[in-house]
Amino acid sequence: MEKEYAPEKIEFYVQEYWKQNKTFQVNEDSKKEKYYCLPMIPYPSGKLHMGHVRNYTISDVIARYQRMLGKNVLQPMGWDAFGLPAEVAAIKNNTMPLSWTQENIKNMKKQLQSLGFSYDWSREITTCQPEYYRWEQWFFTKLYEKKLVYKKNSFVNWCSHDKTVLANEQVVDGCCWRCQNKITIKKIPQWFIKIRQYAESLYQDLKKLHHWPENVKNMQKNWIGRTKGFEISLNVLNYNQKLKIFTNRLDLIMDITFIVISSCHPLTIDLSKKNKLIKEFIRKYKYFSQEEIEKVKYEGINTNIFIIHPITEKKIPIWIANFTLKIYGANAIASIPGHNEHDYNFAIKHNLEIKCIVTRSDNKKEILFNSKKIKEILIEKKILNKKIHYRLQDWCVSRQRYWGAPIPMAKLKNGEIVSIPEDQLPVLLPEIQKNINNSEQHIYLNSAWHKILINGQTAFRETDTFDTFMESSWYYARYTCPHFIHGMIDPEASKYWLPVDQYIGGIEHAIMHLMYFRFYHKLLRDFNLVKFDEPVKNLLCQGMVLSDAFYEITNNSTRNWIHSSSVLIKRNEKGDIIKSYNKQGQEIFYAGMIKMSKSKNNGIEPESIIRQYGADTIRLFIMFAAPVESSLEWKESNVKGIYRFLNKLWILIFNYVNLKNIHKSINIICLNDQQSELLYQLHKTIHKVSDDISRRKSFNTAISAIMELVNQLIKAPIKEEQDKSILRECLTCIIKMLYPFTPHFCFYVWNYLSENTSIDNEKWPICNDQILLKKHNIIVLQINGKKRSTMKIPHNLNKEEIFLHAQNQIIIKKYLKNKNIKKTIYVPNKIINFVI
Repeated sequence: MEKEYAPEKIEFYVQEYWKQNKTFQVNEDSKKEKYYCLPMIPYPSGKLHMGHVRNYTISDVIARYQRMLGKNVLQPMGWDAFGLPAEVAAIKNNTMPLSWTQENIKNMKKQLQSLGFSYDWSREITTCQPEYYRWEQWFFTKLYEKKLVYKKNSFVNWCSHDKTVLANEQVVDGCCWRCQNKITIKKIPQWFIKIRQYAESLYQDLKKLHHWPENVKNMQKNWIGRTKGFEISLNVLNYNQKLKIFTNRLDLIMDITFIVISSCHPLTIDLSKKNKLIKEFIRKYKYFSQEEIEKVKYEGINTNIFIIHPITEKKIPIWIANFTLKIYGANAIASIPGHNEHDYNFAIKHNLEIKCIVTRSDNKKEILFNSKKIKEILIEKKILNKKIHYRLQDWCVSRQRYWGAPIPMAKLKNGEIVSIPEDQLPVLLPEIQKNINNSEQHIYLNSAWHKILINGQTAFRETDTFDTFMESSWYYARYTCPHFIHGMIDPEASKYWLPVDQYIGGIEHAIMHLMYFRFYHKLLRDFNLVKFDEPVKNLLCQGMVLSDAFYEITNNSTRNWIHSSSVLIKRNEKGDIIKSYNKQGQEIFYAGMIKMSKSKNNGIEPESIIRQYGADTIRLFIMFAAPVESSLEWKESNVKGIYRFLNKLWILIFNYVNLKNIHKSINIICLNDQQSELLYQLHKTIHKVSDDISRRKSFNTAISAIMELVNQLIKAPIKEEQDKSILRECLTCIIKMLYPFTPHFCFYVWNYLSENTSIDNEKWPICNDQILLKKHNIIVLQINGKKRSTMKIPHNLNKEEIFLHAQNQIIIKKYLKNKNIKKTIYVPNKIINFVI
């Protein structure tokens, strides 16, 4: 064994071994318990960032640990390869999206392999390959047959920068989730999947997700927006229409003073045909984004028509307002300004009536009585229906870009929409030239690709492509059978592997990806392609990776972000940054520890850290620096600390290897106090690390416990064979426990600790409970807070027995003689303080 720890040599050697021996390739095995560990599929941007490294390290630690428990572990990897960034990059670099994507995959795969992740690469998926998306297209045609898919002209969120539609979930604070450009509202023909039809199931089945973070489940509940209430059909005065309103507070119906409808409500459209002012109001606000509406909130126009109050039979005016969400279509709001802030502000602005009839006292009986009476009246009039309202809207899956999976639909000459026949799938993308600007919508309308024959009739292909969330919503199921050619999913393979046992990804995916992910699984279930109601048992959402960020103000008052490698830093005694300068000596601004990003120029290249310290160092640091759910602050000084620990452990193993140990077994009966204590600490550590990893997912405290044991080993004397045997036992268990975190290091040194075995096939160390039970505790004995003695007591004594032992100690007896004990303070297994 070499004296110096050289990670670059070790890691390359070990990775080549794994590659040649296909160590992590798995198949279905009914004799073994399965464990499906899945990190979220990455977009192939070309370079790993620290967020990737954290996500995939967490997954790999869990996968390797479960493998050591004897389970058949599947941990696959693939690429979410369609999407706008590839298209934009291809245009910018005058290349093809496919070529750009393939080159990025090649680079990122090399980087992932350099970190030693235990993936089954035989199951690799690339979503832009026809072998993958052909089944997505096939499934879409089946959904169309079952009327779960439809096309309609719809108001949509339009990003003028990316030139495409966004789903509601992809609009954040009125801006595009990807480019942060302000969205506008546009009406165009779009394809939708009926996710609203599954809203109740998506909501109720959250109760089954016992091992999902509560904040994720709450975010999904809020987005689904389930509200139980009533739909009331109201007569419109002198108009041959009824207006339906929704309320969950029948007791407030007496306080309605006006009705608000949106500018795209059918009644509004009908009125605009005869009223120029209404027509102009619609035109003015029709394409406003919600953010723009916020700036001119509470604009409205009186329709001069009325509904008849169902109980008082008074006339209630109908207004058209700009603040009702257009994307929700035909909603009408019963406005109760005495109880609602928005209604109140609108009423104040337009001088409308505000009243409150329901008593605001605590007389709940009176309110309940009114509500019951109102309900009876409305039921008698046959205008009341129970209704559950959902905020969730149908999923818009159309995108007006080139680089995506073509939607497998077509239109006949007579206007009829038909699906592409199965024998014509997959629908491949049309070939384009490098000099064509791919951002031009429908660049192939006049190409031969567009015009086809279906059952002898001329048809024209759909030119929109799928939202890329379509590909990332079912990849987990295809991983179970990536080479299956007889269908979308192999029923036997999916039955064995699904559901996913552990899913790992960022909290930012709580609504968009995870909502579609759950919905798609339910669709697959209803077509008998998978079993179970939910795709994932356990969900872990890791925190962000933060690092120091610096900037200077340019002449045009913008921020120029400067990488930390180009910054001179002055710190105070606590190590806090108090001044920062550029290389010219000019003072610059420190923005604090913020999320690593390209835009803030504060990212750290994983490749450079691997070259300097090795993959195992970065893996161990990532898992040690913070709890997995919390943000991780990147500090290179702490990375160096992890590197020093691995060097320290290397030297400890090197020194042991050079001892002449005859591998004598440990004789527990003959151990002295120091030896017994070390053996106890070993099994105490095994117990804690096992619990931290499996139950608590507290990896940082598990690593801390291992480090503490290593420090105890370094100090332990080696005088006799029993010392050597205990050291060997401790080292073999430490290497096993560190293996999920630092697999290269552990693989290599294991060859010197165990003959003719590979650590890849080793089982997790087992805690000896008998050793823990036989442990004696050392308790400090105090009189009035001052230490007077110590005593060694068996581990299994109760509190009263411990007090009796303490009072019988010779020194304590002396101090307690002829004294009354006023109070006894006991810190379990540590301190007894007699107050006299």
